[in-house]
Amino acid sequence: MKNNTEWFKSSYSTHDRACVEVRSASATVSARDTKDRTRGELTVPAAGWSAFVAGVTAGELE
Repeated sequence: MKNNTEWFKSSYSTHDRACVEVRSASATVSARDTKDRTRGELTVPAAGWSAFVAGVTAGELE
């Protein structure tokens, strides 16, 4: 994931569905609830996020 200090939503997000926003720093990735940003954010190491995305893409987390 490239370094991006701005929050962005997935292209799969729609107005009537729950979605998350993500941003990345040099060594971490953060995610938060788009509809309730006051609940804070979850920050994980970039390697952990990459492993999570790879698992989702491979269908391992269904």
